[in-house]
Amino acid sequence: MKSVYLDHAATTPLDPRVLKKMQPYFSDIFANPSSFHSPGLRAKEAVDEARKSIAVQLNAHADELVFCSGGTESDNLAILGTIRANRAKVKHVVTTAVEHHAVLEPLRHLERTGEIELTVLPVDKTGMVSVDDFETALRPETVLASVMYANNEIGTIQPIADIGRAILKWRKANKTPFPYFHSDACQAAGALALDVEKLHVDLFSLNGSKIYGPKGIGLLFVRRGVGIEPLVRGGGQERGLRSGTENVPGIVGLAAALEIAQAEKEKENARLTQLRDKLVEGFIKIPKTRLNGHPTERLPNNVNVSFMDIEGEAAVLYLDAQGIYCSTGSACASSSLDPSHVILATGVSYEAAHGSLRFTLGRSTKPADIDYVLKTIPGIVQKLRHMSPVNLDMRYFA
Repeated sequence: MKSVYLDHAATTPLDPRVLKKMQPYFSDIFANPSSFHSPGLRAKEAVDEARKSIAVQLNAHADELVFCSGGTESDNLAILGTIRANRAKVKHVVTTAVEHHAVLEPLRHLERTGEIELTVLPVDKTGMVSVDDFETALRPETVLASVMYANNEIGTIQPIADIGRAILKWRKANKTPFPYFHSDACQAAGALALDVEKLHVDLFSLNGSKIYGPKGIGLLFVRRGVGIEPLVRGGGQERGLRSGTENVPGIVGLAAALEIAQAEKEKENARLTQLRDKLVEGFIKIPKTRLNGHPTERLPNNVNVSFMDIEGEAAVLYLDAQGIYCSTGSACASSSLDPSHVILATGVSYEAAHGSLRFTLGRSTKPADIDYVLKTIPGIVQKLRHMSPVNLDMRYFA
């Protein structure tokens, strides 16, 4: 049986080139980077070099990067850290309805505790937020705006640079440094441009596991001058913003993975776009099927479709039995049977959201894999629709 992994938005395998860079730092150069002896200084040198490499990829300063445990911690540090550092000045936040839970949950928590007022902007049927709506939502007391660069579920790419320019215009007109602008770019790395100056972001979240790097490592870009409080206190590592002994192998791996991903981006994007479009074309030939997300302004590896009159979870299990591995919406929420908040935010029905499947392609995806999926899935959809209560004679349940 074929094995076709199409869940790269959930996580990617570690690139062998990245592993090779990481290996010396597990057992040979293993010392604590905070130690002043020679082994410690060698470890510190590796961290410093990785920081410089990533800074080049982001067009940032090395001292603007804070290493942490992943995208979730990075998002939380950006949100909780900036809001709490500036709580005496302003207390309004703007975000969108399609953000990752790592953004929405800390914001909802702060709203419940009365620390902020929260404006959650709607999106259109493609999952895109309106820049005009965004500008209208800004207030004198707005401390932070957070908009995902590219959506992890439906792949829609937001107009981050346009939103950044709107914020700069607002600051100038109102003679204020606020709001700070944060973007979760975990899905964008390796596919989109990451120049923080051209995107006009103040806070930028990335992680390793989405770009063929190690799990358990991420970073937050914090522009110079942005007020932020740490979430983790202790030894004062990362300029006091994230205490704890540095994950040296992870940091080295993150830098290597980002460098490779950005270098190979254009060639891989072109290849994946062709495969993605072939998959979409085959799916929409199945009756009662819709593509979720923007038809063109989307990640090159993302296909999210709704098959009406089926349960997405059941489809995942049937596909798994055929060696095809995909997901229903975000992998971070896979334990929940609730339909995707992202799909619902685009205005589709509850039933359509329940029948959504996400296929995310990667470096290992070949044309033969797409052919296999397109050959396999019509029969599964037909079988599940036949089993659906919508298509059963309800007299048998009287």
